[in-house]
Amino acid sequence: MADDAQDPTRIPGAPHPSETLDLIGQDAAQRAFLGAFNTGRLHHAWLITGPRGVGKATLAWRIARFLLATPDPDPDDMFGAPVPDTLAISPDHPIARRIAAGAEPGLKAVRRTENEKTKRLRDQITVDDIRALGSFFQLSATDGGRRVVIIDAADDMNVNAANALLKMLEEPPARTTLLLVCHQPSRLLPTIRSRCRTLRLTPLSSQDMAAAMAQAGVDPGPNGAALAELSAGSVGEAMRLSLMDGLKIYNEIIELLSSMPNMDRARALSLAEAAAQRGAEQKLDLLYTLIDVALARLARTGAGHPPQVDAAPNEGATFARLAADPAQARAWADTAQTALARAQHGRAVNLDPAALVLDTLFKLSQTAPAR
Repeated sequence: MADDAQDPTRIPGAPHPSETLDLIGQDAAQRAFLGAFNTGRLHHAWLITGPRGVGKATLAWRIARFLLATPDPDPDDMFGAPVPDTLAISPDHPIARRIAAGAEPGLKAVRRTENEKTKRLRDQITVDDIRALGSFFQLSATDGGRRVVIIDAADDMNVNAANALLKMLEEPPARTTLLLVCHQPSRLLPTIRSRCRTLRLTPLSSQDMAAAMAQAGVDPGPNGAALAELSAGSVGEAMRLSLMDGLKIYNEIIELLSSMPNMDRARALSLAEAAAQRGAEQKLDLLYTLIDVALARLARTGAGHPPQVDAAPNEGATFARLAADPAQARAWADTAQTALARAQHGRAVNLDPAALVLDTLFKLSQTAPAR
C-alpha cells in the first residue's frame, strides 16, 4: 500500500495492517471465518471487534486478500478438491501484489478523509464516504468477481453515514463482503450489529505481544514494562506508544497532574501547542488516549486498585494524593466522562485543537483536591 500520511489507520514507523501478512494470537477468529467460507456459509457482513491494536485491521486485510485470491468452494466437486486450511496468501500472489500497491479493483477501504477546507483529517466517516461505495460497486461489477469493502473504523461513522451503510446491509450487493473493523460496537446502530456476523478478537498475551512487536521490527528496549502497562494487551497501542513518543507524552501528563490544582500553565501550553500543530492529528489522538488512560488509572487508585507498575516517574504517588478515597475516585471518573466528551464534540466541529487541550487540562485542574 502506498504510504499515506493522512491515513488514520497507519502508525508512523510501523507496518500498515495491509502490509502485515501474519496475524499473531487470533487463531480462533481466523478459524471461525475459514469454517464459514469452507462450508458455504459466508455471511455478507462481518463485524470484527475487540480492543484497539489487537489485530482487527490486520485480520480484515488478511480476509480481503484471501477472498479475492481464493475460488469459491464447490460443494458438488466429485474429485474432492482440497479446501483451504489457512487465510494466508503468498505475498507473491498477483492479488497480494495489487493490494500492496493499492491497485486492486475488487477492494475498497473506507476511512476518515481529509477536510478539503481545513486540510485536516475529519473526526468522522461521513455519508459521502459511504455513498461513494455505490460507484465502486457499479465499476467493479463488470468482471463478475468478488468484491470486498473494509470500513476502518466503523464506529467513526456519523449518524448519516451509519444509516447509509444500513441500507446497503439490508440489500447487500451480490458477491460482496463488508468487513467492519469496530473498537466499540455499542456505538453502532443495533440494526447494523444485527445484520453482521461478529468475530471477537482478544488482548494479546505478553508472549504474543513480544512476537508481534518483533514482527513489526519494534524493540521496546528498557520501556517494555511501561508499554505493557499502558497498552493493556494491545500490540498496536504498544507500537504507537513506542514510535510516537507516547511514554514521553504520558510523562508530561503525569507531571501536569502532579502540579494540580496549581497547574504549570507554561508546561500545559507547550503540550497543547505540540499536539495541535498541522499534520499532528495522530499525536492529538494519542494525547487524548493517554489522558483517558491516566484518568482511568487515577480513578481506580481512589477505588482501592492502584497500578501495580508505575508507567511514569512518580505516577503512584501522584495518584495517591489526587485520589485518596472513593469520593475523589468518583469525581475523577465524572470529570473524565464530561471533559473528554466535551473535547470530542469540540474536535467534531473543528474548534482550535490547542484551545481544546487547554480546556481539558483546566477541567482536570478544577477537579484536583487542594494541597
